[in-house]
Amino acid sequence: MSPAAKNGTPGWRTRDILRAAAIVAVVYLALQLLWVGRSVFLIGFFGVLLGIVLAAGVDRLERFRIPRGLGAALIVLVFLGGLTGVGFLIAPQVGSQVGELREQIPKAIDGVERWMQQRASGVTEIIAAGQEMGQPDSASGGEQSDSGGKQGAGQKQSGEQGGGKVDLRKGLSQQLAGAGQTFFAVFSSTVTVLGGLVILLFVAIFVASDPDLYHRGLMHLFPHASRKKAGEVLSATAVTLRRWLVMQMIAMLAIGTVTTVALLLLGVKAAFALGILAGFLEFIPYVGPILSAFPAVAMALVDSPEKALWVVAAYTAIQQLEGLVLQPLLMKEGLELPPVMTILGQALFSLVFGFLGLLLAVPLMATVMVPVKLLYVRDVVGDEVSVPGEDGS
Repeated sequence: MSPAAKNGTPGWRTRDILRAAAIVAVVYLALQLLWVGRSVFLIGFFGVLLGIVLAAGVDRLERFRIPRGLGAALIVLVFLGGLTGVGFLIAPQVGSQVGELREQIPKAIDGVERWMQQRASGVTEIIAAGQEMGQPDSASGGEQSDSGGKQGAGQKQSGEQGGGKVDLRKGLSQQLAGAGQTFFAVFSSTVTVLGGLVILLFVAIFVASDPDLYHRGLMHLFPHASRKKAGEVLSATAVTLRRWLVMQMIAMLAIGTVTTVALLLLGVKAAFALGILAGFLEFIPYVGPILSAFPAVAMALVDSPEKALWVVAAYTAIQQLEGLVLQPLLMKEGLELPPVMTILGQALFSLVFGFLGLLLAVPLMATVMVPVKLLYVRDVVGDEVSVPGEDGS
């Protein structure tokens, strides 16, 4: 026994030091394993998130004496079949509009280049006119020299404009290629995409089939005296995640529908394809709405710059409507994440985990915030806070 223990004063014993060192080593190894398999972890988290949502539907099917495993598989098959059916119904129209979009975007680029060249030539003419007004008494030879200089400058400018056209196309190609590499950094091949989707669906089906199994397994990690509180935290977290995903799907459907209607009213070509694109990209925070606006503006620019401005105004109004209506509704449904924390969290998760981290930043932060509210703010600080699921919802 150490002298400190003999004297009755607190102190570190050899057993305590070894236990602390073992805990630190285990946490370090767990973090290293998490980092190596971060993509699998995020896909698994997404699968659990979908499984929590599916469990609500499986509970309703169970009332009709349908086994939970069969009910979960039926919901997934019906969902995939519905997507396939909708795809077959709109594929001809969307396919033709996507092809038209691919044909019209180069024309839009040409229009932008011509607009830039016209503005550049106008500025050059104004500068040249100012120089001539500043030298009214110049000699004939000087005028010829100036004329030759202007011709040389014009030729140089023309060459720069021609080169600018190539550079613009090359720059856009490089930017699109870089965006594509970043966007699909997690999924390096088609096999990887399919493998990730298969893992995602199977995790969701297994979680929805028997959520109590995984709930009981997690309960074994806590002492008996703490299991009641741990169960409250897990239940509140599950309700929060389910509400977030449902509201996210509603937002995607609403943005896609409103965008399609707005583009149809403005007479923009490929409105259905652009609306579907806007709905899918709505799942990507901040970046998605901006990416969805670029092809719509390019398509409108083919007709006229005025139409392109109207499209920009429409997309801006739609995003403002989302911020004023859908986002407050989402916060009301239980997330209650401050905007600054949301932005910083999304930036942090995207830097650490890449594209999947950006997608799942909000539910990951919500998963952390629920135990913080229950275990620290309520139990330690003593402040009363509300969490989802306490009212039985």
